[in-house]
Amino acid sequence: MAVRGMFFVFPAVLLLLAIYIIPMIVLAAFSVTDYQLGALSTSFIGLENFRKAFADPVFMRALLNTVIYAVIVIPVGVFLALGIALLVYNRKRSRAFWEIAYFLPVTATLVAMATVFQFLLHPSLGPVNAAITWFGFEPVGFLSNPSLLIPTMAIIGIWQVLGFNMVLFLAGLTAISKDLHEAVRIDGAKNPVDRFLTVTWPMLGPTTMFVVVTTSISAFKVFETVAVLTKGRSGSEVLLYALYLEGFEYSNTGYAASLTLIFLAIVLILSIGQTLHMDRKVHY
Repeated sequence: MAVRGMFFVFPAVLLLLAIYIIPMIVLAAFSVTDYQLGALSTSFIGLENFRKAFADPVFMRALLNTVIYAVIVIPVGVFLALGIALLVYNRKRSRAFWEIAYFLPVTATLVAMATVFQFLLHPSLGPVNAAITWFGFEPVGFLSNPSLLIPTMAIIGIWQVLGFNMVLFLAGLTAISKDLHEAVRIDGAKNPVDRFLTVTWPMLGPTTMFVVVTTSISAFKVFETVAVLTKGRSGSEVLLYALYLEGFEYSNTGYAASLTLIFLAIVLILSIGQTLHMDRKVHY
């Protein structure tokens, strides 16, 4: 039986090794060398790449920009999706329409949608600035003003995750027994806000925890909007685009590997920290 069990487990183990474990080992090996793509030789430099990363102003700016982007996208993307889910959940005839309308951005190619946003936010041709001008204000350089680049991309990021998060919250709302709402109504919770705080919000604990973790990971993985809209110019540097430049544009494979490990460590610590913190407050 043990041999037969190992026979069935072996393909999954082989796939795990090929896709995750071996690439991680190779990545860790590259991160402690000065290897450049195409070089015939390399040398061991220890933790020098990691010291270089935290002394690199470009990487630190990319890290700060990514954190700012995530701070905007995570709370707005989660709570706005929850609000929309509550509104859509109570619809009868039009619920299917609103579900499809909000979920469409999830199915769209983000590169194509970034091109659409490039037109929408154009300072002279875009309808957004046309509306701003119509109200008597000066056109806004959403994609040219360095101080507005990260907030602008954060709005696009919220638009991207909103539909997916809404569907998850709708599934969580559907799973809540109507008897619980009726019970608290009988106990005196006549106000919908009271019923939400007493029943809905606590029962959405597992769903909220999953949505927060997945939204956090998506926020730190921002890449396409930067690549299409700004090409990583000053004010829009983010972690993944910095990795792309070092690894594929500048061919600094060893340094890019160390940046990748730093990125993975940040995402891992954030995900585990959020899970442990929120798990104590979740009612299963």
